[in-house]
Amino acid sequence: MTASARDTPGPGRPRRAVVIGGGLTAMLTARVLAKVTDVVIIERDVLPDRPKPRIGLPQAHHTHILWSGGAEAIEALIPGTAKELDAAGARRVPLTTGMVAYSPKGWFRRWGESHYAIACSRDLLDWVVRKRVLTDVDRRITVMERTTVTGLTGDSAAVTGVTVRARDTGEEDTLLADLVVDTSGKQSRTPLWLKDLGSHEPLTREVDSGLVYASRVYQAPEGLPDSWPIINVQADTRAGAPGRAGIIMPIEAGRWLVTLSGTRGGQPTDDAQDFQRFALGLRHPIVAELIGKATPLGPVRVTHMTANRRRFYEKVTLPDNFLVLGDAVAAFNPTYGHGMSVAAQSAVILDRVIQRHGWGTPGLARRVQRAVAQPVDTAWMFATGTDVFYPGATEEGPTLGERAAARFVDRLVLTATGSGTVARALTDVMTLQDEPKRLARPGIVVAALAGPLKPRLQGPPLTHEERQAIGTMSCLTLPSRARFSVLRGERHANQ
Repeated sequence: MTASARDTPGPGRPRRAVVIGGGLTAMLTARVLAKVTDVVIIERDVLPDRPKPRIGLPQAHHTHILWSGGAEAIEALIPGTAKELDAAGARRVPLTTGMVAYSPKGWFRRWGESHYAIACSRDLLDWVVRKRVLTDVDRRITVMERTTVTGLTGDSAAVTGVTVRARDTGEEDTLLADLVVDTSGKQSRTPLWLKDLGSHEPLTREVDSGLVYASRVYQAPEGLPDSWPIINVQADTRAGAPGRAGIIMPIEAGRWLVTLSGTRGGQPTDDAQDFQRFALGLRHPIVAELIGKATPLGPVRVTHMTANRRRFYEKVTLPDNFLVLGDAVAAFNPTYGHGMSVAAQSAVILDRVIQRHGWGTPGLARRVQRAVAQPVDTAWMFATGTDVFYPGATEEGPTLGERAAARFVDRLVLTATGSGTVARALTDVMTLQDEPKRLARPGIVVAALAGPLKPRLQGPPLTHEERQAIGTMSCLTLPSRARFSVLRGERHANQ
C-alpha cells in the first residue's frame, strides 16, 4: 500500500490527516479520523499481513494485558473486535476471579467478577485491529510503508504537514495535512521537530529502575481447565533487594506466554537454561513449577528498554494542528499493562472532542492533548509509584508526594487482600475504568484504615480443580520443598 507524497499548496489541495507510525495507537487514531477526513498513515517498515512480530516493536514478545477499560474503548471504536479476538483464540479473563496474584502484601483473593482483561499475544491483537481498520473504512485510509518522517512543516503557530523520505529510493517529499498526529512510540522525534519549528519543548520525566524483561512461549500442559487463570508473582519494592517478578498468561493456541523481570542487580538473561532458575528465585515458586512441566516453543526474548518516560505536552503550547498520542507521550514499565489501554482511551477522547467541537476547529488538537492527560496520569501513577523506589531510578529519588502516595497504596493493597470492597476499588482504577480519586472516597479510606477483613491467605488461591491438574504433573523439576508448598498452598520458605 503506497501513496504519493506530492502536493500542490493552495485551496485546492487534498484535505487529510497524517498519522505517524503504524502501530496500535496509529490504527485506532486513523479509525477515528477517517470518519471526518482522508487519512495517510506513514510507517517506516512493512506491516505484517498476519499475526506476526512487527519490526520496531521488540516489546511485542512480552506479555500484554488489555484491561477492560481499553477493551471497551476499542469495541466502541471498532464494534465486533471482541468477537473476532475470541474467535482467534484470545481469552476473556474475569477479574479478579481469573487471576492468581501474589502482591507484596500477600495473595489476593479471587473475588467475583467485576471487570475483565483480554489475554492474547500482542501480534494477534495488533493484527485483528489493523485488519479491521484497513478494511472497514472504504478507501479513506492509505498506508505509506517504508517511509520515514524527517520533520514537520509550518511554524511555532501551526503545523501544516510533514517531510518524508522513501527508504527504498531516498526520495524526499512534503505531505501537507490539516492535522498531524505523532503515534511513533518511544522513539518519537517530536521534541527535536518542535525545536526546529521554534516551538516549546515539553518537560520530560524519566523513572528507570533498570528493569529487564525476558519472555518465552510454552505449550501449556495437557489436562488444564479451560478457565486456567493468569498467574502473577509481583516484586516487592520495599524488600531492599532487586525487584523480581513473573507472570504466566494463557494465550491463543493453548500456549502460555511467560514473562520474567528483574531490576538492577537481579535481571534475567536470554539464557534458556537460566530461565526456570530465575523463576525459582521469585518470591513464590509457582511460576517455576508450572513452566517446569510445560514445553518451551522458542528462544528467550529479552528487552532492556523499559524506562518510564513521560513528556508533558499538555503543559506547553504546541503548534495548532499537531497532536501526540500513545507511547510518544508516555511510555510505561509494562508491569501493569496500561500502554494499550491508554492508547485506546486516547483515541476515544479524540473522537469525542471532534464530535463536540467539530473537525477543523481552531485549537482542536490542544483540547485533545489536554484531555488525554487523564488516562495517562492514571497509568503513570501505577508505573512510577513503585519503580521510583528502586536505587538509581531517578537522580533525585522519590518525592515527598510519591512517598506519601506509596504508603497509602501499600495500605490499600494490604486491605485488598482481605476486603472485596477495596479490591473492587483498586480494580476499578487498575483497569482504567475509574480515576484514582475513586481510591480517595471516604468509604475506601475508612476501609483502608480498618485493614483487611479476612485473614491472610497462606498460599496461592487455586481451586480444587486447578490443584488436581497441578497434582497430575509428574516429574516436576523443582526441589521437593517447592513442589510441596505449591500443591499444599503453603507459603514459600523465602517469603
